[in-house]
Amino acid sequence: MGRLRQKGKAGAAKAYVTRSAAVKRLQCSLADFRRLCILKGIFPREPRNRKRANKGSSAPTNFYYAKDIAYLAHEPVLKKLREHKAFAKKLARALGRGEWSSAKSLEDNKPVYRLDHIIKERYPTFIDAVRDIDDALCMIFLFASLPSDSKVSPSLIENCARLAAEWQLYIMHTHALRKVFLSIKGVYYQAEVFDQTVTWLVPYQFTQNIPSDVDVRVMLTFLELYQTLLGFVFFKLYTDAGLVYPPPLDTKKDESAAGVGAFSLQEVQHTAGPEPASKAKTLDADGKRVSSKDVRQTIKSISATVVDDVDVDMPNVDSTSEEADEDFVAQPSRSNPQETAALPTLQALNSIPQSTSTKLFSPYTFWLSRETSRPIFEFLVRSYGGRIGWPATSGSGSPFEEDDESITHVIIDRPLVVKDNETEEERERRQRRKYVQPQWVVDCINAGKVLLEEPYAQGKTLPPHLSPFEDRAGAYDPTLGLGAQDVSMEDEEESEVEDVSEPEEDAEEEAARPEKAALKAAAAAEDAAALRAAELEAEAAGVDFGTFEKTAQKARKKAKSSETPAVDESEQDMNKMLMSNKQRKLFERMKHGEKKRAAEVSSSGKCDCASLIIFRSDKTSKKRNEL
Repeated sequence: MGRLRQKGKAGAAKAYVTRSAAVKRLQCSLADFRRLCILKGIFPREPRNRKRANKGSSAPTNFYYAKDIAYLAHEPVLKKLREHKAFAKKLARALGRGEWSSAKSLEDNKPVYRLDHIIKERYPTFIDAVRDIDDALCMIFLFASLPSDSKVSPSLIENCARLAAEWQLYIMHTHALRKVFLSIKGVYYQAEVFDQTVTWLVPYQFTQNIPSDVDVRVMLTFLELYQTLLGFVFFKLYTDAGLVYPPPLDTKKDESAAGVGAFSLQEVQHTAGPEPASKAKTLDADGKRVSSKDVRQTIKSISATVVDDVDVDMPNVDSTSEEADEDFVAQPSRSNPQETAALPTLQALNSIPQSTSTKLFSPYTFWLSRETSRPIFEFLVRSYGGRIGWPATSGSGSPFEEDDESITHVIIDRPLVVKDNETEEERERRQRRKYVQPQWVVDCINAGKVLLEEPYAQGKTLPPHLSPFEDRAGAYDPTLGLGAQDVSMEDEEESEVEDVSEPEEDAEEEAARPEKAALKAAAAAEDAAALRAAELEAEAAGVDFGTFEKTAQKARKKAKSSETPAVDESEQDMNKMLMSNKQRKLFERMKHGEKKRAAEVSSSGKCDCASLIIFRSDKTSKKRNEL
């Protein structure tokens, strides 16, 4: 006889645990349970049968894996939280009794937990950590711009501002920035770090307010984890780049609003000095004191005697130089002996010249006017190798003044005003420099090249600034430019115009144009024989084969698109009849999501192309009038 299964002790009832049962099992408060789940990356699960998982009850609740809760029971952070709870009780008792000395000693020995082991558990490799720092950077930049209050301490905001500055310094040093987008929410940046795409959002420098309906405690728990994560990641990035971490901070510059300029990047200096005597280890052997220095000398003497006995001249090889000069030797493949396996090595990758687009602004020197945002454009220009200065009202630390002769561009966001009392020197300086609006810098970065300054001149209506992050088909591509996209959209319009105008032509016009008649026959061909006859007719009319093939492919695509929906609908109806109730609901949710995404794409495409339509309105109106 098989083993009997007891109700509530097998299956889903054993695999899942409700939140109240988990809190009771861990013997902690609900707030501490939430903090543990955030730090360890444990989130609620959805069982297949909620009633079975809840042991017959249909009450709404959250479920967790029983194994996750079992792992949490052995978490060192949970032990520290329990110690902190006991510490809070002892401190409150000491303060209530007026025992100030014991209260002070308790405060000095306050239990503090660390999250280093959690970072190592959640991110086994460094690439995993880099891949997951998008949310961390967004949170850090958000809290760096918040005002301090009873919930958010000034030290926390200062630490977030320091981490944000360290990240910007690394991006500027390595020229890793790739895309920028100025949106309503803030500025979206995208960089490539260790072949990983990192995208983060930086809010504008406006006065921020914390909404009352936001649970700041949850956000502070995430921030606590993110600060530890970014500390590990930044240390690795800086050390791999040969820089000192953390970068030294000049307090005087920081107090005078120097921003990122208050930090200085310093390279690590490797000094190989003699080992200090204090580090020499000593051991007791046969009642004598033997140091590590004596052991090394003994090993050298033994190796020397071995060489003398063998009587072989051993060359002195420097292992460090050999490892540095080691290169990959390409071996011939077995399938094709003539070709060698060309695999890239670290030395070959380092010798590859850096892309010119990362040093886009290196030949130019910029000056920021007082109304432009200095932190944004200082980061952008320095990330692409340019020099930038600003007036004293925007903060200290400008490398040059406004009258510097090397300034080539002035970033200005004011309307064009003619000065009456302009001197000859100021007039020459103004004519020598190029005055552009801030969008020019961002569009140059997205396009990967220096654009013409004329459309972005001071006081002019700017071209549309569209998002470069769209990956869908037909989305805006900043590398093509507005002109190329206008041409492609005009070609589509012309094809539509031809499709509309073809049915209105008379038979006499078709007879007069044998080429068009042949193409129309190719489009109307239904089988292989008709297509072959249309091909012969096109060849006789002088139509090249490429044009004929394109016309036939378009016709086949139109025929498929017109026939497919009806067949798909009938097949879908048949498949729905064979589905279970759960599968049918899941399928309907999937179709609803697809329709919703398609509607969002179409609406966003209309909104994004609204500005482009303005530039093509004249051409479109002319074509419609001709029709």
